Amino acid sequence: MAQERKRFRVGWMVDGISTETLGEQLLTVENGVITEVEPWTDSLGVAAEELIDLSHCTVLPPLTDACSHLCMSATTDLTVREKQLASSCEELLPVMKQHAGDYLSHGVFAVCDGGDYGGYALRFAKEQEHPRFTLRTSGRAWHRKGRYGRLIGRTPESYGLNLPDAFREAQRRGEDAGAEFVKIVQSGVNSLTEYGVQTPPQFSLEELKELVQRAVECGKKVMVYANGQEAVRIAVEAGCHAIEHGFFMGEENLRRLRDSEAVWVPTVFTMRAYRQNLDILGGHGSQVVLDSLLEHQLAQLSRARELGVKTAVGTDAGSLGVLHGEGVMEEMKLFRRAGYSLGETIRCSSVTGGDLLGMENFGRLRPGAPATFLASRGTPSQLPRKIIYLEAIYVEGECVS
Repeated sequence: MAQERKRFRVGWMVDGISTETLGEQLLTVENGVITEVEPWTDSLGVAAEELIDLSHCTVLPPLTDACSHLCMSATTDLTVREKQLASSCEELLPVMKQHAGDYLSHGVFAVCDGGDYGGYALRFAKEQEHPRFTLRTSGRAWHRKGRYGRLIGRTPESYGLNLPDAFREAQRRGEDAGAEFVKIVQSGVNSLTEYGVQTPPQFSLEELKELVQRAVECGKKVMVYANGQEAVRIAVEAGCHAIEHGFFMGEENLRRLRDSEAVWVPTVFTMRAYRQNLDILGGHGSQVVLDSLLEHQLAQLSRARELGVKTAVGTDAGSLGVLHGEGVMEEMKLFRRAGYSLGETIRCSSVTGGDLLGMENFGRLRPGAPATFLASRGTPSQLPRKIIYLEAIYVEGECVS
C-alpha cells in the first residue's frame, strides 16, 4: 500500500513533552502518524505540493480536562441549575452532547467526569459515538451518609455495608460497568463565607486503603475529592491515584503527593468563577474570602511546581460559571500565573491528563505518535488565550475543523 505523506511547516510548537517552546519545525506525517520532527530550514527542499503551511501558527497537542461534570451546565440561571439536578437521563443526554461539542471546539479531546447522582455520564460514555471525544467516568461517587456528596453519588450505608464492601456489592450488581474510576468524596466543600474552614474526613484510612486495593483489583483508579490537611493526608496515604481540589492541604501533603504516584488536580478557576458571579451567590459568598481562597490555592500550586508534584489541569466544569471547554483555557491561565511555563502548562493539560486517563501516547507530538494537534494562529505568547479561537484541528493528519 502506498504511503500517504504530508509535511507541515509550523511556526512554533509545544510538543507536550519539553518545557520549552520550539521554533519553526517541519513535521513529516505518513498515514496519520508523525514520522519525523526537525527544525525548519529553507534548504530542506520540501516539494510545494506536499507542504501544508502553518508557519503563522503555534501547534500544540490536544488537551484534557481531568475534572468535569458533564451533566451540569455552568449557567448562572439558578432555575436551570436546580432543574438539571433533578432531570432524567433522557433530558440530560442533549446537555451532555452539547458539552462534549464545546470541549471539542476548544481542542479538548479527553475528559474525566467526576460523577453524577444517576450515573448518567457513564451511560453517555457508553452510547456516544464521536470518534474524537474520549470520556472517562466514575459513574456515581461514594460519600458518607449525612455528609457532602449527594448531588454526585450514593452512600455505602444505602447498601447496609461499609465502603469497601458496598463497592464490591456495586461491582457484583454491575452498577458501575464500564467506569474507569472510583470517585470518593472525602471532605466537605470550601466555605465561601468563612476562610480556611476544614471539615473532618468522611472515611478512615483503613476504609480507603481497602477500597483502593479492591478498585485496583478491578482495574480502576481512585479519584478523591478532598480539601483540608487530614482529608488529603488519608487519601494520599491510602494510595489514591488523584486528588481533586486539595484546598488547604498544606506543605506536608504536597510533599506526600510528590513522593507518591498520585496526581493533583487543583481546580483553581472555580474560585475565580465564583468571584466573577458573586451577585448570583447572594449571601453565600464573600469577596474577601473568595479572593483569599484563590490566592492561597495559587500559592499551593506554585509550591507544587517547585517540589515537582505531578499536576493535571482540571476545571470542575459545570460548577457555577465554569464552562466546558473554555474553562480549560481559564485554568491554564492560572497555571501560568502560578509560575508554570507555557510548556509545563500544556504538559499538565495534555500528557499528565492523558496518562491519568490511561491514554497511551496522548498529548505527545513526537515520532510514532498520531498526528493529532491544534493549530492556533499567532505566537506562543498569545497562548493559552488564543486556543479559544483555533485556526484548525488536525486528527491523524487530516484537518477536521
